[in-house]
Amino acid sequence: MSSHSYISNSKNEDIFININGKLFPRSKAKISVFDSGFLLGDGVWEGIRLHKSKLVFIEDHLDRLYASAKGISLDIHYSKKEIIHQINKVLNRNKMDDNIHIRLVVSRGDKITPYQNPNANVGPVNLVIIPEYKKTDPNTYVRGINIGRVPNVRPNESILSPHYNTLSKLNCILASIEANKLGYDEGIMNDMNGNISTCNSTNLFFIKDDSVLTSTGEYCLNGITRGKAISVCNQNSIVCSETNFTFQDIKDCNEAFVTGTFAGIIPVSQLEDRKLDSTNSNSLVHKIRKLYNQKIQDYIG
Repeated sequence: MSSHSYISNSKNEDIFININGKLFPRSKAKISVFDSGFLLGDGVWEGIRLHKSKLVFIEDHLDRLYASAKGISLDIHYSKKEIIHQINKVLNRNKMDDNIHIRLVVSRGDKITPYQNPNANVGPVNLVIIPEYKKTDPNTYVRGINIGRVPNVRPNESILSPHYNTLSKLNCILASIEANKLGYDEGIMNDMNGNISTCNSTNLFFIKDDSVLTSTGEYCLNGITRGKAISVCNQNSIVCSETNFTFQDIKDCNEAFVTGTFAGIIPVSQLEDRKLDSTNSNSLVHKIRKLYNQKIQDYIG
C-alpha cells in the first residue's frame, strides 16, 4: 500500500499523449535523448486531476507551474489558455471525462550537445501531456499508510527552492528509497534545521489533542491539496497550526494524514512502530477528508 496505489486500467495501453501539440499513441510517444529534462532533470511539472469533465483546481496548478518555471528562469511560451487547450485536445482524443490523472511536463527543450548550460539549448520548450485512467485504490483509505523518519533532508532556497516543482526529484527519490528500505510507505523528511517538513511525495499533517499540526511550509512543496486541507480546517473551526516542530513533539500523536493531488487526504495508520487512529470512521482525519471531498464537489459544480 502507498499514497499512490491505484486500480490498474488496461485502457491506458492505448492512450494518446500530447507532445508539443501533436498527438501520438502511447507506443510512439517519444522525446529526444537531447531533451533537457531527460539529460538533466531541467524542467517543471504538474499533476492534475480530471473529475466529471472538470480540471480540478486548474488555476492553482497553472499558477504553480508558471511560478516554478520563473524560479528556474524557464520561459514557457504557451499561455495558460493554450495549455488548457492542449490538455483538452488530448482528453477529447482519448474520450476521457472522469477519474483521470494528468502529468503535465515542460522541459527547457532540446540541446545541441549534452551540456548543462542553457546556452547549449537549440529550441523552444518541450511540452508533454500524459493523461491516464487512474483511480485511487479504495483500500488506501481503509488500511492507511505507514510512515517513518529517513535521513535525507529537504534543501533550502540557497540550494534549490523546495517550492519549485521541478523535474529534479532526486532528493525525494533518495528519501523514498530510504523509506522503502526501512519498511515505510513514505519517508518523513526534516528540514535543514531538524524540524519536520514533509514526506517524500506528499505533504504531512499530524493530529494531537484534536489540533492539526503541519510545517511552516518553508521547506516543503507548496502543495495544492495541502493548501486546501489547511483552508478546510480554518473554515470549519478545526485548529490547524503551521509551525516548526520536531518528531519528539508528535511521536505520541493520535492521528496523522498526508495530502497529494492524486489521492487527496490519505490517513496514516502507523507512525513507525505506533498504530494511529486515523482510519477510524470517527477520526478527525475522516472528517477532514469528507470536507475536502466536498470542496472538490463544490468546485466541480
